[in-house]
Amino acid sequence: MNYLGLKSENIETTVNELNQLLSNYHIYYQNLRNFHWNVNGENFFDLHEKFEGLYTDARERIDEIAERILTLRATPVSQFSQYLRRAEVEEAAITQDEYEMVSTILSNHGVLIKNFRRVIREAGTVNDEGTIDMIGGFLANLEKQSWMLDAWQKQTKNAAVSA
Repeated sequence: MNYLGLKSENIETTVNELNQLLSNYHIYYQNLRNFHWNVNGENFFDLHEKFEGLYTDARERIDEIAERILTLRATPVSQFSQYLRRAEVEEAAITQDEYEMVSTILSNHGVLIKNFRRVIREAGTVNDEGTIDMIGGFLANLEKQSWMLDAWQKQTKNAAVSA
């Protein structure tokens, strides 16, 4: 690992957390596809488009996480059976309830945010600034997406109660 200045034995925990994140992201990605395909109702156009944006972003993050693991000269988890075993994000049920979909996504975001923070903490112990920088950007983006979904959910529920 000379070109990075990091020793492989020092980054094992970081790589493990990155593989955990990769697993979580794969299940999150599939949950988003599920919701994109099954959303209906009054908010169809907004949510269908939003879910597509989120899963497109998730697909890119998945690739970046796997490539970071490879950059660290480790092996990314790459089988769906491994993702299902490792993931803290749970596979979502098929539903057409838009509020349940958004609540599930926000719950998934909570798991991912905790995982981001673990990666950052572990990478920090070995001065792996490349991983810290990448994951820090992911964290800020997902926090913003969570805020927007939470605001949508509050506004939409309040409108339904007022009607």
